Amino acid sequence: MYPSNPIESIRQFHQELTTLRRDLHAHPEIGFQELRTSGIVAGSLEALGIDVHRGIGKTGVVGVIRGKEHTSGRMVGLRADMDALPITEAGQSQYCSTKPGLMHACGHDGHTAVLLGAAKYLAQTRNFNGTAVLIFQPAEEGLGGAKAMLDDGLFERFPCDEIYALHNWPALPPGTIGINPGPMMAASDKFEIVIEGRGGHGAHPYQTIDPIVVAAQVILGLQTIVSRNVHPIDSAVVSIGSVQAGNPAGPSVIPGDARIVGTVRTFKDSVQALVESRMRVLADSIAQAHGAKAELHYQRSYPATINTPRHANFVADVATELFGVDRVVRDLIPSMGSEDFSFMLGVKPGAYFRLGQGGAESGTLLHNSRYDFNDEVIPVGGAMFAAIIERSMPLLER
Repeated sequence: MYPSNPIESIRQFHQELTTLRRDLHAHPEIGFQELRTSGIVAGSLEALGIDVHRGIGKTGVVGVIRGKEHTSGRMVGLRADMDALPITEAGQSQYCSTKPGLMHACGHDGHTAVLLGAAKYLAQTRNFNGTAVLIFQPAEEGLGGAKAMLDDGLFERFPCDEIYALHNWPALPPGTIGINPGPMMAASDKFEIVIEGRGGHGAHPYQTIDPIVVAAQVILGLQTIVSRNVHPIDSAVVSIGSVQAGNPAGPSVIPGDARIVGTVRTFKDSVQALVESRMRVLADSIAQAHGAKAELHYQRSYPATINTPRHANFVADVATELFGVDRVVRDLIPSMGSEDFSFMLGVKPGAYFRLGQGGAESGTLLHNSRYDFNDEVIPVGGAMFAAIIERSMPLLER
């Protein structure tokens, strides 16, 4: 027999968690600078009698809770990210960011509050047989905080059998849980193509090798990779984010070089390799056709976030038990965004799921300057995390 639904217990300290979340929102800190945030997290865990380990992955914090029984020998990890983004907040709430140019535009303040809610419940009840490892991760936003924690020996020190994480999702109704038994988030790669031509006077282009013309054709060529090289059943995105060449103050000057910067998103390693290979061939051949040179710098940043089916189905089953079948989406469409929880799933089985918070219909989108986490779903996320621990490491029947 499973324990009762933990959501009612967590609702008893909902206001406390909301106050904490809004305090974190008002004091955002970007990757590897989460000193105040990690201090609040560590202090909150210590006050609950939880063993605390700091400085893992620079500013990461790990809390360890032992259940009423330990005979299973199992250890299950729960992860929440803590960092903010370099965005100026445009909201009007009383708890808006107090730091110019920084804000919690992705809801990591809410994720932290959710895991602290689960921590309080689990520390009070300990209705499980094994060890819960609560991982408060820094620097998810592009800096690879998950990898930094792994490099610091996270799973050597805390050898979890499986690992779980959630992320709020404005596109789902509040309190809905969304998951997919396979891909959830895409791999994120960065690229820069440097085109070297020969500069000169704009009135005499025949004396030059115009890198802007070459760049224009390269950009168009890159857009054929997905439509003409990637299998229609597979997914890929090639997007240009920046094109730099010349000086607006010199309209009659043809520059000597141009730079194209962008991102590639894929789910499969084979597709990722294909896209990189085709980019290199296209850039080289187009440049050579004009007498220019092209150099591709390709950086593989975050791997794809791929759930293991058994653990994804387990999450869906837990959510169905807690909230009912109507509040669970088992075949959520994967996102072409990326997530560095992928590094953890690369070494441990587990699942990454969505916590619906609503708001997309009114423009409340992730990474938007008016974004705000929906505090009403804190108990739902906390209950999911707590139930995952209790269901994956149940007490022995007596």
